[in-house]
Amino acid sequence: MQLETAHFGVIEFNEEDILYFPEGIPGFEANKKYALIVDQETSTNFFFLQSTEDSQLCFIVTDPFMLYAGYGVDVDDEDVELLGITDPKTVMTLAIVVIPEDIKEARVNLKAPILINVEKKLGKQIILKDDSLPIRYYLQQNS
Repeated sequence: MQLETAHFGVIEFNEEDILYFPEGIPGFEANKKYALIVDQETSTNFFFLQSTEDSQLCFIVTDPFMLYAGYGVDVDDEDVELLGITDPKTVMTLAIVVIPEDIKEARVNLKAPILINVEKKLGKQIILKDDSLPIRYYLQQNS
């Protein structure tokens, strides 16, 4: 299947790889289907969550466990049920990256990760109750 995107041009992907977010992503609730774009040729830890319904909507995401020592995710029972999680090993956790004009201000939101059940292709952005996790964790401190 082909998808026209604003940032990557036309990309090819398998329809069975589409991730479905039943509630959308907060602020973008109308967009429920996404393709996770991973550049297999680079060793980067950054990926793209591209809406299949809006060519302009694309989130840069990364693995928060690679950025923040001791990062953990406690998922409510309702979210476990919504995502159909039966084995924690089937869950991919991503954090949205914000890149403003000043690249030194690039940051991730560790308080609101995106969880994806990779077996069932279901996703949701959740808000963690852990008040010690920063909403703005600056990437510059990791360089």
